[in-house]
Amino acid sequence: MANLKMFIDGEWTDSETLETRPVINPANGEVISYAPEGTVADARAAIFAARRAFEEGVWSGISAQERATYLFKIADKIEEYADELTQLETMDNGKPLREAGFDVGDAAACFRYYAGLITKPDGYTYHVADPMQAMVVREPVGVCGLIVPWNYPLLMSVWKIAPALAAGNTIVFKPSEVTPVTPKKLFEIFEEVGLPKGVANMVMGAGPVVGNEIASHPEVDMISFTGGTKTGKHIMKTAADTMKKVSLELGGKSPNIIFADADFETAVDYALFGIYAGAGQVCSAGSRILVEETIYNQFVARFVERAKQIKVGPGNDPTTEMGPLVSREHLEKVLYYIELGKQEGASVACGGNRIVSNGLDNGYFVEPTVFVDVKQKMRIVQEEIFGPVVVIQKFKDEEDAVKLANGTVYGLAGGVFTNDGAKGLRVIKKLRSGITWVNSYHPTYNEAPWGGYKQSGIGRSLGTSGLEEFQEIKQININLQVEPIGWFSN
Repeated sequence: MANLKMFIDGEWTDSETLETRPVINPANGEVISYAPEGTVADARAAIFAARRAFEEGVWSGISAQERATYLFKIADKIEEYADELTQLETMDNGKPLREAGFDVGDAAACFRYYAGLITKPDGYTYHVADPMQAMVVREPVGVCGLIVPWNYPLLMSVWKIAPALAAGNTIVFKPSEVTPVTPKKLFEIFEEVGLPKGVANMVMGAGPVVGNEIASHPEVDMISFTGGTKTGKHIMKTAADTMKKVSLELGGKSPNIIFADADFETAVDYALFGIYAGAGQVCSAGSRILVEETIYNQFVARFVERAKQIKVGPGNDPTTEMGPLVSREHLEKVLYYIELGKQEGASVACGGNRIVSNGLDNGYFVEPTVFVDVKQKMRIVQEEIFGPVVVIQKFKDEEDAVKLANGTVYGLAGGVFTNDGAKGLRVIKKLRSGITWVNSYHPTYNEAPWGGYKQSGIGRSLGTSGLEEFQEIKQININLQVEPIGWFSN
């Protein structure tokens, strides 16, 4: 694969310093490409290009129908290159081909959703005293800085880019330095469909350098970030100096509550999917399974039995069910938490080790891991591990389940499994979480808002809310009787 380049003001470019960093295939540790190590100067060049394009109106000044036409073309191109994008996503991130394929399909659907939404009725009028006519319209925010994580390199990019462009903004986009390959292909598609110069700009590089410049620069009107809560707090503080609009989708430690009256095998199956899909590298992962005490031992036994059978391997192997972790650094973080759990007194019911057999020794593979005998205050219960590691806790009744479920600083997602419909809704309504399921876990939709409570973030992605994040609201009052008001006597 050829070395990657950044995309600034319609041109492919290297870093100002010509420095690069290797992009690693997490399945085998091999270098697949080199990405530019962007600088503050590179970020500023992208910001100024986006600002000029916005002020000139080459994008914000065209009709919603014209912008929608571009977005539909992008969706078509994503589908045209679906096989290539799927292979690149697997090589870049490590996820199995079937997961990458779903992501590519969702990315195309997301562009189509916002292409359709932007041409629908917008704004409203309201009744005031004559002779005034009053209305509200929505307008683009301006230059939007978009920073995405490595767990969904393509899809998370699209979740931000599609509504930002639909609303008429120009963008400065920073992919994760770990997984820049599929975002680069996405920007090739932008060039192919003819987006005007300066509308979509991509700067690669380190978060503390490029990301910090985007978050702090006064010519950036909004920052939208998905990633860890610690980084999100830093971005929020940085953005405060210029009073940017801020949208943050951050971490989670999400509870999955299993009642004794649930369909047992369905609950086990979704609980496995909730934590081990994406190797647990999912912000909404069901990383805390809360099980009613009367079925706790039965559930743990069945869950462990099935977790041991998960096929772990390279993402490009069609039989693989769970791929590697994304990087050596992240592997070491997850292994640290596993050792921490043991030190805290929790018991490993299965897994707990790096996999180095069957030719996987050069990749970043970890066994599906289950902790039992855990206490609520343990760090492995309270902190986001972001890997294939789950804690299984027992609870006595509804009240106890809700108390344990809400007992962290996070509030991103949560699930409830029960055959009592009233109880399911009753418990879901008590969860301090933004994304929830009853008798399911993980399926989400472009049409529905995505985001969390508490330290899981601010604002929402997707749905109509995701479009509104990238819009400003303007009140317009029109005098229908043009004559002096006569407030002053002379």
